[in-house]
Amino acid sequence: MAEHELPGAAQQLLRGQKVALIDALSADPDFVLQHVDSLSLVSHREYQQIKAITDPVNQARDLLDHVIQKSATTAEEFLQLLKSKELQEMFPKLRFLTELPVNDQMASGGQEVIQKRRLKELEILPAKQTCSDGSRMVTEKDLMHVARGIGHSWREIGTGALDIPSVQLEQIQENHPNNHVDRVFAMLRYWSRLKRRGATAACLHSLLSQGDWDLPPDSIDFLLDTS
Repeated sequence: MAEHELPGAAQQLLRGQKVALIDALSADPDFVLQHVDSLSLVSHREYQQIKAITDPVNQARDLLDHVIQKSATTAEEFLQLLKSKELQEMFPKLRFLTELPVNDQMASGGQEVIQKRRLKELEILPAKQTCSDGSRMVTEKDLMHVARGIGHSWREIGTGALDIPSVQLEQIQENHPNNHVDRVFAMLRYWSRLKRRGATAACLHSLLSQGDWDLPPDSIDFLLDTS
């Protein structure tokens, strides 16, 4: 985390509950690490470093340290992962996260500050790329179908059409060095996480149908199917 960057609410919460989290996650830290890796919350190098640790307590501690030291958005995504149904069932000791008072969950600044910081970090799409309301949400099956139709220009599509930062594309390249389709799928999934409720099938079709990266209709027109 940059020296001038103030820690976000999620980072403060994770640091404040670090002892309890280490106790909970040390039951099976590798299980959590696999989820963290699938969400690209740590780099491939960091993943390998954490995975190499044999002591579960130290592995859980280092995983938390890596996440806390990253951006406020990364910490928030990790916190939401810990609150997910799957991890709550796998690690009963994590249930305290859903029972914390609102003030503790939001820590200095509250939800509004987090949202403003997130908007600044992710950058809002230009008006010409605004998604229409009412379209169905894109699915992972959709993303995999689209990924198979995107060639070597995937990075240009990532920056030009999907507004994904170059540094994130480099991270995706590092995480998936040997499989092109998996690499493109990871890029599209990252976009869908950024857009959240705006990640509709119609929006993705619109973004991939303009500019120099105009994709063949047969590879993306299925996104307009409302059935």
